[in-house]
Amino acid sequence: MRTNLIRTTALAATALVAALSLTACGGGNEGTRSAGPAPAAASNTEGKAESTAPQMPETTAPPTGTPAENASTPARGKHAGGNGKETAHSGTEKAAPAAATARTACTTANTTVTVTEVTRPINHLLLTLKNTGSGLCDAYYAPRLGFDGAQSVFPILEDSKPQAVVTLAPGEEAYAGIGLTGEPGQGTLHKSKNLSVHFAKRNGSTYDTPAKLKLPAETYWDDNGFVTYWQSDRATALTF
Repeated sequence: MRTNLIRTTALAATALVAALSLTACGGGNEGTRSAGPAPAAASNTEGKAESTAPQMPETTAPPTGTPAENASTPARGKHAGGNGKETAHSGTEKAAPAAATARTACTTANTTVTVTEVTRPINHLLLTLKNTGSGLCDAYYAPRLGFDGAQSVFPILEDSKPQAVVTLAPGEEAYAGIGLTGEPGQGTLHKSKNLSVHFAKRNGSTYDTPAKLKLPAETYWDDNGFVTYWQSDRATALTF
């Protein structure tokens, strides 16, 4: 009985010593782990946090204009072609060119000329030039007159020169006065039935084809007579 008690006590003492030894070894291992593996675990956690964070999109400058304009307005200098591709474009629409107005000298081709007798002043005739063309015509200088039987062009009255060339629109008229004679008794009278009217060019020369007119009955003229420059109104043409 005593022997069993001693054996039991010895076994208990041995078990206690073994337990204390295990406790001492376990404490040393924990101290070693706290200096090494712990930081590594923390580092892995930080890396995982960075990789899972949401990525922010890059910012761009806000478009100018309204949303509707930004959606429908093409880029400057381009427009969408029929095949969906962008094609070059000037960016500015050109206005259609205005129709050019035809302008030339007044001639027998674009006018009509008439001659009439007037009561005032006496011994005067009036030439009327009408634009029958489709564009403007300029009545340059004075008409060059030729009475049948005359040896030279009828004299031109330089004092009647207007400030500007008379320009006629379609349907408009110009006028020239003809003083048939000078002072009574100072020249030889000539009787004529026909009158040729030559038109002047811009450079002062004349066109070859004249207008042929019938003169009023009993028309007499002398070398002291004159013809005025083309005027824009009848009254001025008969002033001289």
